[in-house]
Amino acid sequence: VLLSSLLLAPAFADRGSPSTNHSCSPSNISHQRQKRDWIWNQMHIKEEIDAPLPHHVGKITSSIRNENAKYIIEGEYANTIFKVQETSGDVYAFERLDREKKAEYELTALIIDKRNNQSLEPPSKFIIKVYDINDNVPVFVQKVFNGSVPEMSPVGTSVTKVTAVDADDPTVTGHATVTYQVIKGDEHFTVDDSGVISTTRGDLDREHQSTYEIVVKAKDAPGASGDSSTATVIITLTDINDNSPEFKQSSFHFKVPENISVGGEVGRVKVEDIDEPQHRNTKYSFVRGDYRDTFEIVANPYTNEGIIRPKKPLDFEKVAEYRFDIEATDPTVDLRYFKASSPRSISTVTIEVIDVDEPPVFTNLPYEFKVRENDAEVRTLGSVWAHDPDAAKRKIRFSRRRASPSGDYVRVSDTGIIQLPRPLDREYSSSYNITVAAQEILEDGRISDRESHAQVHVIVSDENDNAPELVSPEEPRVCENAVPGKVVIRISATDKDELSPRGFFKFSLATEDSNFSLIENYDNTANITVKYGQFNRELAKIHYLPVIISDNGDPELSSTNTLVISVCKCNEKGNFTFCEERAKQVGVSIQALVAIFICIFTIIVIVLLFLLRKRHKKDPGGLGRNVAEIHEQLVTYDEEGGGEMDTTSYDVSVLNSVRKNGIKQEEVPSPYAQVQKPPGNMASGAGEMEMMIEVKKDEADNDRDLLPYDTLHIYGYEGAESIAESLSSLGSGSSDSDIDYDFLNDWGPRFKMLAELYGVEPHEDLVY
Repeated sequence: VLLSSLLLAPAFADRGSPSTNHSCSPSNISHQRQKRDWIWNQMHIKEEIDAPLPHHVGKITSSIRNENAKYIIEGEYANTIFKVQETSGDVYAFERLDREKKAEYELTALIIDKRNNQSLEPPSKFIIKVYDINDNVPVFVQKVFNGSVPEMSPVGTSVTKVTAVDADDPTVTGHATVTYQVIKGDEHFTVDDSGVISTTRGDLDREHQSTYEIVVKAKDAPGASGDSSTATVIITLTDINDNSPEFKQSSFHFKVPENISVGGEVGRVKVEDIDEPQHRNTKYSFVRGDYRDTFEIVANPYTNEGIIRPKKPLDFEKVAEYRFDIEATDPTVDLRYFKASSPRSISTVTIEVIDVDEPPVFTNLPYEFKVRENDAEVRTLGSVWAHDPDAAKRKIRFSRRRASPSGDYVRVSDTGIIQLPRPLDREYSSSYNITVAAQEILEDGRISDRESHAQVHVIVSDENDNAPELVSPEEPRVCENAVPGKVVIRISATDKDELSPRGFFKFSLATEDSNFSLIENYDNTANITVKYGQFNRELAKIHYLPVIISDNGDPELSSTNTLVISVCKCNEKGNFTFCEERAKQVGVSIQALVAIFICIFTIIVIVLLFLLRKRHKKDPGGLGRNVAEIHEQLVTYDEEGGGEMDTTSYDVSVLNSVRKNGIKQEEVPSPYAQVQKPPGNMASGAGEMEMMIEVKKDEADNDRDLLPYDTLHIYGYEGAESIAESLSSLGSGSSDSDIDYDFLNDWGPRFKMLAELYGVEPHEDLVY
């Protein structure tokens, strides 16, 4: 119908536009415009035409009558898909069109003069519409759909929705209308025309079948005709709590030692609940047996097992076996689906208690004793008692484990008697606690390693054995110009004993001969006030005021405390301007004194050891020698010659040969004191030698560390005019030297031996 109808479309004329250009010959120039119109049929074409190409679309015409006129079209698809016949204006399609790809095409029609390509009419746009045919099958938006529904849902409960799309023109009746049908699984589910899938049965049980796979078909024409496609829908049944738990076995048997702790695990009973874990809420209860006060059954929230725990200690000697019935239920089961015919789930539990060697058991707990402090007559407070709970009934030995405060204040004997080794002091501690251990004595006399403990508390009652003490919050000061009645300080007292119930502390002054008075406040405090006023700082800058404090106890105790009051200078407003600094008492603790004494003792020991070692070094090993043991030795040091302790000996002839040949001896570091040589141009003689000997003698006399040997140091420097050829005693007997060595007798005991050697007559025989 659309193809056969022709609609005339008015051509676009360029009327009233002075800028419009028209191509015409000079002979046809006229001052009046001719009316020209575009004329063509409305263009439509079917998609997918099954006929040879090209396919005629329509025709464009114009009212211009010009033999040189030519039709052309322009646009995106002009001269490719669509072409126009130049002279007739017929438009052809050179490809099969698909409406689902493109439903319409917009082109522009022109008529020109083919001689100069000048436009004879303004261009005009037109549209070619593609007519739809039912050539597409409905397609599901996905191949597989998923849905879920609670089990046991009523009929008609919505599960999920499927969707199929048809690419044909929806404005054409029957071309894009999609209908659905369940072709597999229709005994459990159905689908409506909108694609909603719902249940057709109300007894879908997840425990019987948890998932369903159905196939849905979609077609685009009513009735049996029309193209179609299919999709798979997987439906899952979600769980509801519609099943009760059941025991897996009819009885359970457990063995447990009698010393199991309260709340410990005896065993576990297992049930089976076919619902999902989130719907397993098993409750265990006793139905037969009188032991619900002895045991409890607690459900494990993760495994749904029943854990049996004792609520009180078990005793093999009293009950060796427990037997009772338990039932498993689920209080959260949905009653709408509860099966009344289901049997109760009951199982029998047997618990066998195993005998173990238990530690002793204390009786008559708790243990608390009271004693007055400083009571020397009380030595025994009482006793503790424990027994062997086993059938062996062994004897018990008691011992002390811990004490608070630590120390040997409270003892316990092997038989459990609580004793006091000495009186207790409440001011040190108001209570004394010990831990007593009880152990069994085995048949062979050994002590069992299993023990039990009990706490023993000793409460010490107070007696009035401490006098009150003064409490001064600050150093008292008073102005030298204070007026009578001026409060100097408020004092209070403290007592290590308990406060007497008969009243407060009493305060008084030890003497009335002072410029101070005491006024009680009857609240355990008192005020020290100025009695006469006007203190004289020239006479006393510090006053010592004795204060007596009694405690009203039984017996009444008192103490005298000295209150040190400073007299200060004050300004007109009564503010202190100058006070002498009190000499602060410096105390040293016992620990510090012990440390000081230890340090002093250590220093004394070190000094004594050092002196003994030094004395040992100075002990002369050769002072006991007689004259016959003396050797003459010459040692090759810087100083020539040495004492009897020298070890390297030379013959005198060797020394003389060295001197005469002018050979200089090798310099060796000397352990002896050295003397600076006199300058070389000074005159040599006996005076220089005497001077050197005097120096060495002084050094020997003043050096307490040297051994008392007669030693003459002969230095390498001997002046050219020296008259002493040699001082060696080897040739002393025949020497013709005129030097008198009698002066050696004046040098003291150290040179006594040398004086005897050089002071004898030339013909006197010497005995060595």
